[in-house]
Amino acid sequence: MKNQAKRRFSTWDPWLLVPFLSLCVLGVVMVYSASAVVRYQSESGPFSYLRKQAIFAVLGLLVLMFVSSVDIKMFRSPGLLKYFAMAMFLSLIGVKLFGASINGAQGWINIGGVFSIQPAEVCKLFLILYLASLFTDYREHPKSFSKYAYAFPLTVAAVLIVLIVIQPDLGGAAINSAIVLILFLSAKTKWKGGVTVLVSVFLGVIFGMPFVSELAVKYIHGYKAARFVGYLNPFGSASGAGSQLVNSYYAISNGGLFGKGLGNSIQKMGYLPEPNTDFILAVIAEELGLITVILILLGLGIIVCRTIQIGARATNQYDTLICYGVATFILVEASFNIGAVCGLLPITGVTLPFISYGGSSMLVLCFALGLVFNVSRRQRVRRSAQQSQVKEGVLNANA
Repeated sequence: MKNQAKRRFSTWDPWLLVPFLSLCVLGVVMVYSASAVVRYQSESGPFSYLRKQAIFAVLGLLVLMFVSSVDIKMFRSPGLLKYFAMAMFLSLIGVKLFGASINGAQGWINIGGVFSIQPAEVCKLFLILYLASLFTDYREHPKSFSKYAYAFPLTVAAVLIVLIVIQPDLGGAAINSAIVLILFLSAKTKWKGGVTVLVSVFLGVIFGMPFVSELAVKYIHGYKAARFVGYLNPFGSASGAGSQLVNSYYAISNGGLFGKGLGNSIQKMGYLPEPNTDFILAVIAEELGLITVILILLGLGIIVCRTIQIGARATNQYDTLICYGVATFILVEASFNIGAVCGLLPITGVTLPFISYGGSSMLVLCFALGLVFNVSRRQRVRRSAQQSQVKEGVLNANA
């Protein structure tokens, strides 16, 4: 029994498990701390956010364990993917017609007044599973498909992304677009070409964002335009559109290297909007300092790099695309959140992976990471079996 448990635990990749658990634990603690004002304004009690985030983290861990242990082929089932696609179309249309509006975006479906689902988050997972499956089929059986076969899944993805844009959820649309781009490049081109395009797109976004923001201010209205105004000149509009970014700067500068201490943030006390979601990193910087922020970036970086490494080692196209899709998901989402907090990118409402408050984000991320654990587990089992065969061969040769 003990040997069986030890053998099962040995299949868990520590380079994924340790940073994942560390980020989740830190997230639960910081959601409670960052929700100081929000939770006292809520009728559900001072510990409601702590309790909910802890439940989300535990449920996420259970989802991860389940996904990592099942046969990954079940997620390639054409029937499952067909119903998943139908559910995504219906939910994204339904959320625009009947969904709850939060901060100007109509992107949430309330279930019984207890739980809210964000279809744009689930869409990231769907696109990874759907495109990885179809692109693998095209690569493994090229003669069974026409040269225009890639057009159909890309059209499906484009329609879903348009439905996300009209919510409007520009951050969610950008992350989903990045997933589609990377999976398409990974399936069609050599890795060097894909990296070149990815770096070019990233640099284009960073250096082209001021120009895009100028256009956005002219042609976009409402709170979305205000976010671009605040991004372009935060201190010039510090009492209005730029207040979010200015208070984020204050929080980061107040924290210094080691922070003011857990629970001692000033900016979370009504100055910084969404302190437990979009701007939780600013609260962490103020309370726990730059050192902790660097450790968070290191943890996320280890997860992304390890995921890419596992994908590169995979023996089949499907596993590779799954890993590259998940790595893109986590990397781009983290970059958008960190970029917004630091003023490098406009505020898009994107959360910090595994740390920000939210059930949809946590469960989807854990499901996605569970897929990577699944690929890693099979690699480790196969490697262990090969090592055992080598040892047996050596023993037999010496006997």
